[in-house]
Amino acid sequence: MEEIISYMLQFGRLDAQQIELIKSRLHEITLKKGAYFSEAGKVARQVGFLHEGVLRVCYYGIRGEEFTRCFVRENQFAVDLNSFYNEIPCSEYVEALTDCRMFVLSKPAFTELSGTIADWNPMFAKMSSSALMRKVYESSRMLSEDATTRYLSFLEIYPGLSNRIPLSALASYLGITQSSLSRIRKNIS
Repeated sequence: MEEIISYMLQFGRLDAQQIELIKSRLHEITLKKGAYFSEAGKVARQVGFLHEGVLRVCYYGIRGEEFTRCFVRENQFAVDLNSFYNEIPCSEYVEALTDCRMFVLSKPAFTELSGTIADWNPMFAKMSSSALMRKVYESSRMLSEDATTRYLSFLEIYPGLSNRIPLSALASYLGITQSSLSRIRKNIS
């Protein structure tokens, strides 16, 4: 649980009493590979902080094809903020690509912390802004690159991740077929 507190302290101040209150409102969950933390069409009712494992944010096309928008690694938050804040259905899925352990704050606990800790909302806004800027940077790098360069950029942005996730999810993220990804990996080796 110290990881989540250390992460939060990068974005604001918390005294010992506030830290203990946060810890008392967090609970740990496990997700098996393939399980969803949140699902499209359902309202997000919790915020998760990934302690172990890898998640992906994805959606499915009308013909069932999958599109991976981004990956969530250890020590990052996972939540559909628009759904969580506005109580509207999620537009994407958050799926466990590996077995995962997460610390979770329910919506009532989050609301309680927001009303109790004066700097909670500004601190969470800074965390959200930082995550959004990271995602924009990562995806904008990929837009103008060819498939091989996108793969090499992925390896740079997400070191070690390619060995932990299914090739289908990686190919989906890169916007290429699995056979193209296999060819690129073979050519690089």
